[in-house]
Amino acid sequence: MASRTRHTGRREEALSRERIVAAAVELLDVAGEGGLSFRALSAQLRTGPGAIYWHVANKDELLAAATDAVLAGALAADPTGETPEHAIRAVALGVFDAIDVHPWVGAQLARLASQSSVLQVFERIGRQVQALGVPAAAQFDAASALLNYVLGVAGQNAANARSQAPGTSRADVLGAESALWASLDPAAYPFIHTVAGQLRDHDDRAQFLAGVDLIVAGMRSLQ
Repeated sequence: MASRTRHTGRREEALSRERIVAAAVELLDVAGEGGLSFRALSAQLRTGPGAIYWHVANKDELLAAATDAVLAGALAADPTGETPEHAIRAVALGVFDAIDVHPWVGAQLARLASQSSVLQVFERIGRQVQALGVPAAAQFDAASALLNYVLGVAGQNAANARSQAPGTSRADVLGAESALWASLDPAAYPFIHTVAGQLRDHDDRAQFLAGVDLIVAGMRSLQ
């Protein structure tokens, strides 16, 4: 009985929550949320579902933990010594890049505004909104607008990438969309017709940052 207890202890130590979450992130990256199940996770970890349930209660908890793990790097930077603008850019880019690499995170963050990862992003943005000198009465609206922009654009960018057929390059997609825009009636779509070439050549990351800068500039005007 003693040897069995020692063996179980070693197994539980090896099958930690961190290892389970890391394996879940790998599955999500390959198969998305639909491919994540405790059965698939058990096969990857070479253990039984019961051992996983010892560390994680259900799939929702596992998704939340996986999202927290992915965003940990994006939120780890120390803004000390940086201007509020640079700190906001760092957080925004960190979230954007994390969702770009792990597209399923975008859908997860859109589910509940009260989940841990969203609250952590909101807290870091909010501190910098305060540091910008935005009046107290406008801080909630300003931070919310920036949060919604960051999560919305990053999530949409990830969704667009997932919607493309395997092997389709970004240049092919933008080229086709640009050609479509250029073919529209300039009388009915004068603006879209004018910017069709910019769509073909634009950089998603740079455009995302330009939007962040516009929002921050608006916050500056509230001082």
